[in-house]
Amino acid sequence: MTAVIRGLLLAAGLALTGYGLYGLLGDPYITDPVDVLVWGLGGLVLHDGLWVPLVCLLGAFLVGGPVLRGRPFVPVLRGWLVVAAAVTAVGLPAVLRAGDDGGNPSVLPLPYLRNWLLVLAATAGLALLVALVGRWRRRGRGAGRRDRAAGHRDRAVRRRAPREDRS
Repeated sequence: MTAVIRGLLLAAGLALTGYGLYGLLGDPYITDPVDVLVWGLGGLVLHDGLWVPLVCLLGAFLVGGPVLRGRPFVPVLRGWLVVAAAVTAVGLPAVLRAGDDGGNPSVLPLPYLRNWLLVLAATAGLALLVALVGRWRRRGRGAGRRDRAAGHRDRAVRRRAPREDRS
């Protein structure tokens, strides 16, 4: 069953890729399809040759580095770094071209640097919130284990009054 689903998904992905390439290369605005091929290969080289190794090295440093080894917030930090990298990859071209509108102020009408920094700050705040909630949950579970290990019980214990000796 799993192989059938994988095969269907592969066929659907290849069909969509073919349709996209057909539409791209058949577009009347594309005058030189070789430029599109060079652009696509350049993106592939940048992604697989530079971006992925950098992200993997940073992740390995965060996991195995002496400063952060064993810290519970490292997975949240790694997740935020991946989100920040994706936001930067998408937003950086607009940030770098800010002010270069070629005489048409509607080309880049927004304050992209400010918006990019706001998105990074918002996602960092969300990551911090996730890390704090995780710490709070771990602390709550850890306190219960410590109390039980020390002989404390979760419920109140009633003690009986000593018996009177009726002999």
